Amino acid sequence: MRVKDRVAVVTGSGRGIGETTVHRLSEEGAMVVVTDINEKGAIKVANDIKARGGKAVAVKTDITKIAEVEALMEMAVKEFGRLDILVNNAGFNRDMLVKDMTEKDWDDVIDTDLKGAFLCAKFASKYMVEQKYGKIVNLSSRAWHGNPGQANYSSAKAGIIGLTKSLAWELGRYNINVNAIAPGMISTELVQSHPKFEMIKERMLANQPIKRIGETIDVANTILFLVSDESSFISAEVIHVSGGRFG
Repeated sequence: MRVKDRVAVVTGSGRGIGETTVHRLSEEGAMVVVTDINEKGAIKVANDIKARGGKAVAVKTDITKIAEVEALMEMAVKEFGRLDILVNNAGFNRDMLVKDMTEKDWDDVIDTDLKGAFLCAKFASKYMVEQKYGKIVNLSSRAWHGNPGQANYSSAKAGIIGLTKSLAWELGRYNINVNAIAPGMISTELVQSHPKFEMIKERMLANQPIKRIGETIDVANTILFLVSDESSFISAEVIHVSGGRFG
């Protein structure tokens, strides 16, 4: 098993990419902390993992709140004895043109998608430094290149890449790898609920070499590789899981 007895915290794992990721990590032997602002979703996912013989605990966390993030990491260590893996997956978009975007629209996306990743890395890395081992994967997006109507989201996801590279330099001396994944369009409930989903999908398929929409397992398998020891000499990288579409 590729992550046997490792302890993983995956934010936003009550559904979508995060849900598939905790299942994939559990299948490969990890003990997982399922955390989401949607407590019901987190509990359901954790119970599904335990029903399959895995070890999991569910925790409701608002990753924009510093006290809640600190408590989350403390709980993970108290529950499982250590903390090896952090996947900063939680995030959302609120699309509109800049002329229509309010300060709150900007702040809410930046706080969750970027500040949340910073807070989680801040408190998780404390334990990783102590044990001289850790893996951090931050979820960016192909949107970091810039998309019309996504100034807030694109800025947050570009910030994730800067955060990733800074953390890689700070933490590498402690045997901690930090990498980012930039997914393209992935088939999740959130993506499919977009009012212009079909139009966006058609445009995307016309501009990428692989002519299909991505699945959550495509991202989860990439995360698994980056948090396993197979990637021990990889850090500060950004891997696009986008069917070959970049800009």
